Amino acid sequence: MIKFNNMGKINQQIIKHFQRHDKVLFSAIERVGVLKELQPDGPENYFFRLCREIVGQQLADKASEAIFSRFEALFSSKKVTPRKVLKIPHKAIRNAGLSHAKARYIRNLAEKIVSKNLNFKNFQNLDDEQVIKELIGVKGIGPWTAEMFLMFTLARENVFSYGDLGLRKAITKLYGFKQEPTREQVEKISNKWAPYKTYACLVLWQNLDA
Repeated sequence: MIKFNNMGKINQQIIKHFQRHDKVLFSAIERVGVLKELQPDGPENYFFRLCREIVGQQLADKASEAIFSRFEALFSSKKVTPRKVLKIPHKAIRNAGLSHAKARYIRNLAEKIVSKNLNFKNFQNLDDEQVIKELIGVKGIGPWTAEMFLMFTLARENVFSYGDLGLRKAITKLYGFKQEPTREQVEKISNKWAPYKTYACLVLWQNLDA
C-alpha cells in the first residue's frame, strides 16, 4: 500500500496519474513502493555521464560498473574530462576493459566537445528531439544512449526508450503478453503514461527484478 502522506507533491501527482490512466502500472508501483524523483545533473558532468552510458552499452550493470571504475581510475582525482581523455593513449583505455569501438567512441565525443562542435551549455534549452539529434551526431551514440541521457542526466520526465530490451521484457511480463509486443502495442500502452513516461520506465525496470 502506498502512503501518499509520506511522499512529495510531485510523486503524489505522478502516482495518481498512473492510478487514473493505467491500473496495471499502478499495481506495479504498489509492489515497488515510493518512486524516487528525478534529479537533473549540471553541464559540467554531461561528458562524464555520457562516457558512463557508452561504457554500459549492451553490458550487464555489474560488468559495466567494473569497467567504468577501471576507466575512471585512469584520471587524476577521477575527474573525467574531454581534454584528459585526448591525452590518454588508446591502448590504456582499452586495457581498462573497453572494446576498441567504445574507446574510439569516447575519444570521438571528447574531440567533438574540445572542437566546440558539441556545446552542452545549450542542452537545457533544447527539447528532447533536439537533444537526441545533437547526440546521435556523435559516432557511437545512438537513440538508446541519448534517451538514457535524457532520463538520467537531464531528468526529462516524458521519455520512453523502445530500444531498451529490459523495458520491452518488463512490459511483456507485466501486461501478460505471450510474446514480445509489437512497437504499436508498446506505444499504445506507453502513451497512457504521458507526461510521465520516464517514471513509468523506472517502475518497469524495478519490476523486472522483482
